[in-house]
Amino acid sequence: MKSRLAMAVLVLVASLIVPPVVVSAEAQAAAAAKPATSAPGAELKKVLAPIVPQDGDCFVFLGDSITHQCLYTQYIEDYCFTRYPKARIRFHNSGVGGDRAADALARFDADVAAYKPRYVTILLGMNDGGVRDFDKELFDTYQKHMTELLDRLDKIGTIAVLMTPTMFDSRAALLLGKPLEPRLTYYNGVLALYGAWLREVAQARGLGFVDMYGPLNRITLAERRKDAAFTLIRDSVHPEAPGQLIMAAAMIEDLFARSSVSSIVVQSKSGKLTATASGGTIQDFQAEGDVIRFTFTANALPWVVPPEAALGYQLAAAGHRYSNESFAARNLAPGKYELKIDGQPVGVWTDGQLAFRVELQANDKTPQYQQALRVALLNKERNDKAVRPLRDLWRQLKNRQRQLAAGPDKKEAFEQWLAEEFKPGVAKLEALAKDFEEQIYRINQPLSRKYELVRVP
Repeated sequence: MKSRLAMAVLVLVASLIVPPVVVSAEAQAAAAAKPATSAPGAELKKVLAPIVPQDGDCFVFLGDSITHQCLYTQYIEDYCFTRYPKARIRFHNSGVGGDRAADALARFDADVAAYKPRYVTILLGMNDGGVRDFDKELFDTYQKHMTELLDRLDKIGTIAVLMTPTMFDSRAALLLGKPLEPRLTYYNGVLALYGAWLREVAQARGLGFVDMYGPLNRITLAERRKDAAFTLIRDSVHPEAPGQLIMAAAMIEDLFARSSVSSIVVQSKSGKLTATASGGTIQDFQAEGDVIRFTFTANALPWVVPPEAALGYQLAAAGHRYSNESFAARNLAPGKYELKIDGQPVGVWTDGQLAFRVELQANDKTPQYQQALRVALLNKERNDKAVRPLRDLWRQLKNRQRQLAAGPDKKEAFEQWLAEEFKPGVAKLEALAKDFEEQIYRINQPLSRKYELVRVP
């Protein structure tokens, strides 16, 4: 009884010390409308799962001059042409030099939505930050325009993939003799903030996300332990071919479903040599004495890129990580063995090396490598002769539109250029790009290859 009385006194005292909370009618109505059981995190979205491109998918690469370079986009095209040869995948480069997010919005309908993309990758921010120390007004503007861009992509049913701005290399600027003002010293950090915001947006909206910034900075730092002047970005802003290959590898890492090209294993089962494979089919297997023969038809080709990107391919360990093509032979008699594919010697290894496995994706003697290289070189020609000139036309359009805004008296000349040069030029270059694609799809189909493993003296 005394304890109950004491409790009542405490409640009375508390009510006198802490005033009652007054809840407005609007707040009560909102609370009543909210579901009674709202589990924490119930509205959280999953980020985009790794993708496997399908027949008919269209990728639009939206960006600024770094996309306009037609390099990382080209290497991603090479990857898709060789990894998914049975799927007709369309690509459209929508990069324009000097662009900010606002410029991408201005050409959205004609240069993005018109292609009915399944996926749109977005690489914007290098120009938006002003190449200076952090400016809150510029960042707010970037957020506003990027949000509007994502809303418009959502409206047309496209899957957006946000990609962090790339690295600004202040040391490269120093090597060029540029004065290292604080704005240049800090700008790489500013881009890190932009990228961090994009990561949060991708999670909140359930979008795709690719970290371009991290691999470029990490590999550059690692190489500067050996060479203080190392850079992937000699002008401090635009990565060259090796750096752009690292960017493409980052896209494969963060966007595509991981898969190897193929794996062949020759080994003894129940006292008899046989062969199994993933990523393709084996036929006509024969093992006679010290000679093993069979036919292998792969589902894909190795990812091969033009020679100018080779350093980036090596630094990113791209072959091993994203294009693994392995061959193993176990239970062989001790000795050395030569492997031939379609009669072409591709290497000699010991029985011990073969028992572990050898990787063939970067072996330029294999017919598969040579076939994939032809794909890459043809696609390079496509980008050099059709895609980059097309993007040059779009940059001219932006510049002429700005001139028109400054001087309306030039309207007649602008409309004449639009009708006589821009529109016919776009149509001609897009047709040329399509012709190159048709050639690529004729030479990117995997062929049946004859393997022969022979013991040598």
